[in-house]
Amino acid sequence: MTNTKPRDVQAIYIADETFALRSRSWNRLRFEIEYALEKGTTANSFLIQGKFLALIDPPGETFTAIYLKELRERINIGDISYVILGHVNQNRIETLKALLEINSRITFICTNPGAIALRQSLGEKVKIQVVRGEETLDLGKGHILKFIPTSTPRHPDELCTYDSKTQVLYTDKFFGSHICGDQVFDEGWSHLLGDRRYYFDSTMANQVRQVEAALEKLTVMPAVFYAPGHGPMLKHGLHELVNLYRQWSEAQKQQNISVALLFASAYGNTTTIANALARGITKAGVAVELINCETAEPEEIKIAIEKSSGFLIGSPTLGGHLPTQVQTALGIVLSTATKSYQAGVFGSYGWSGEAVDIMSGKLKDAGYTLAFEPIRIKFTPTEATLQVCEETGTDFAQALKKAKKVRTTLNPGSTVEQAVGRIVGSLCVLTVKRGEISTAMLASWVSQASFNPPGLTIAVAKDRAIETYLFEGDRFVLNILEQGKQLRKHFMKKFAPGEDRFTDVQVEPTEGGLILPDGLAFLECRVMQRMECGDHWLIYAIVENGKLLQSNGLTAIHHRKTASNY
Repeated sequence: MTNTKPRDVQAIYIADETFALRSRSWNRLRFEIEYALEKGTTANSFLIQGKFLALIDPPGETFTAIYLKELRERINIGDISYVILGHVNQNRIETLKALLEINSRITFICTNPGAIALRQSLGEKVKIQVVRGEETLDLGKGHILKFIPTSTPRHPDELCTYDSKTQVLYTDKFFGSHICGDQVFDEGWSHLLGDRRYYFDSTMANQVRQVEAALEKLTVMPAVFYAPGHGPMLKHGLHELVNLYRQWSEAQKQQNISVALLFASAYGNTTTIANALARGITKAGVAVELINCETAEPEEIKIAIEKSSGFLIGSPTLGGHLPTQVQTALGIVLSTATKSYQAGVFGSYGWSGEAVDIMSGKLKDAGYTLAFEPIRIKFTPTEATLQVCEETGTDFAQALKKAKKVRTTLNPGSTVEQAVGRIVGSLCVLTVKRGEISTAMLASWVSQASFNPPGLTIAVAKDRAIETYLFEGDRFVLNILEQGKQLRKHFMKKFAPGEDRFTDVQVEPTEGGLILPDGLAFLECRVMQRMECGDHWLIYAIVENGKLLQSNGLTAIHHRKTASNY
């Protein structure tokens, strides 16, 4: 349900001469895959009041007016000497322009890729101090800032900042979470882990090599707390989350199948598509090596292709052509990847989409088979197209695993596997509805878990499209099927990415999901807890409403001979 609270800015004194200005959006945003939990977000900015005033990471244009109003209540904007940018994106440019209109003397501090983007948007005359290594800046009053470049494929200009006086480490995209609330620090940090894990899986799991390199740089700083660009700041669970980042990164590296995902992006839309595809791939237990063609060296691209089992390549269309960097990457792919590789092509465009046709044509001419129809998205991807991209990534990964004959269980055909397979469960259809998205899955690993309140557990495979909508607080409908009826056959078939699961099926919408009137019974549920269990998530939910639809019917039961599949 959409939150109707207006956007606001929460100003908090967090350390000596230091304020956090947390621009908050309570709306259930989902304009990129990492926002899919739809819990709103905070865009965290920081003001350090040394002898010279410095702003870190002003927010995007949706917050420009209220952010400047809050800033004026604390300082004279004309006194700002420096604006430090953890990364530069187009959304942030409007706020930077507004600051420059008030104070043209501002010096921006960023890495070289960020400086290039700034000059393109703000003009050549803008004052920029480029960080090329681990440099320092003395703001006075003891605030000596150390700059730590932490480039990643998604954010090649990534820059973290450490204040030696307050021992605050400003981590920008690292250690964030998209959740809006009044909580400034991470008291009761364990309840935030679901949101932080989802953020990692969506933004970091496809670039773990760079994440580990960044951790080596960041963790040597004797920080009191970390101040990320989104979500609560890390103090109480700091060391635990750092260790989890290492564990999650290592788990990605241990996957025995990987995909090289190459891309370039003009306005960020192709990046958004790439991240949705990568999210779907990693959900299926396949590693992703994200390669930004604009910054990667040819040898880096070649190595990624050589160690992968398949590749995806994406590009915007610029003047009816491929960007030079994508042309170079495509040439490396054609000379390196064997014809047996699984391949895929995607891209975004404004007025024409020739780039996708050029890439797919060259790959087909070279003898490669495309695993899916090329993805073409005009302008900004929608919630529905992001879901299609994520499901396409999952299907791509599953095809790789099938080709490699990867099994998910040990000792196939053993008596243990046969014995576990004799555990039976009722056949149900779990349905979810969120705005324009409706999805479903056939579930048989369902069990009552509590009497008071009435509760149940459902095991959901990590590669299921629906798992994104089953976090704490989310609602769904569990439709229990009747023995002997044909409804199960409809939901047993394999659906294409984005395909309507409810074609030719009678449904009745309710809060959070869809009721199947032809079922035996339905339960309207709310998720209370979520636990990671190997290749599944175990969902505990309480039943808030329900009805028996067929009083004389019997529950459909799923019998298995083996524990290696459903």
